[in-house]
Amino acid sequence: MSDLADLEIFARVVSTGSLSAAGRALGLSPAVVSKRLRRLEERLGTRLLQRTTRQISLTEAGHGFHERIVGVLAGIEEAEAFVSGRSGSVRGMLRVSAPTSFGRMHIAPHIGGFMEAHPDLTLHLELTDEFSDIVGDGFDVAIRIGELTDSSLVAKRLAPVRRVLCAAPGYLARRGAPGSLSALSEHVCLPPHNQDGWRLEGPAGVITYRPAGPLVTNSSEVIREAVIAGLGIALRSTWDVGRELKDGRLVQVLPQYESSKNVLLSAVYPSRQFLPAKVRLFIDYLADLYGPSPYWDR
Repeated sequence: MSDLADLEIFARVVSTGSLSAAGRALGLSPAVVSKRLRRLEERLGTRLLQRTTRQISLTEAGHGFHERIVGVLAGIEEAEAFVSGRSGSVRGMLRVSAPTSFGRMHIAPHIGGFMEAHPDLTLHLELTDEFSDIVGDGFDVAIRIGELTDSSLVAKRLAPVRRVLCAAPGYLARRGAPGSLSALSEHVCLPPHNQDGWRLEGPAGVITYRPAGPLVTNSSEVIREAVIAGLGIALRSTWDVGRELKDGRLVQVLPQYESSKNVLLSAVYPSRQFLPAKVRLFIDYLADLYGPSPYWDR
């Protein structure tokens, strides 16, 4: 079994890209990870990894070895789950990164059901509006909102994200509703906390509008509260302001313009190979919870 554990350590080092990240994921110190890798290489009589102070890389032998063991490890995990009759039973630490507002509103209220179903699992949920380094920071999975770009990471779509231009009725009563995109220059616009432009799809296709307004903040939640309070017009996700749009505290403006349909809610993880059961179960739980028609849009 110690030999099998060495294989698991090797596979985790490859998937995370570093000894320290693998150690955090497995609950081991980098020194122990390094020692176990050396033992594996000595037993095999070949070097599997080239290690420098900055990075690690697979040797030719290591690449071939890794290709052959990931399926074996996944098969063992599946076989153990089948024999024990506990396909949904997982243990250990699951480290998740998620956006601050979304995590507070749409993950935290639902984790009770997931934890009750998996009582031997410890969930470490870190909320941040920065894109975390999944591999370097030792996360098992990150929840991200945006247009996915080419990456060495693997992404699973959880739900569509709809963003709309909106304002409070009080603001529109004072300033009137804009009749066109160009009319926004005559209104108070609330730029997003990251100062990105508003990427919109409208009658003429995709357009990026760069709002300029009197409020600058690093907090998305400040923008949310400001638009509800009637300070101006903002581009907000329906997962964020769906309740306010339904009860009339906010009104959609320029409905012919909404965010790009390429904006998605996704679960991102390091590798498709040897995906731990705890990660798969968590991703499936969120996918079932949100789905192609998420509850905040119903």
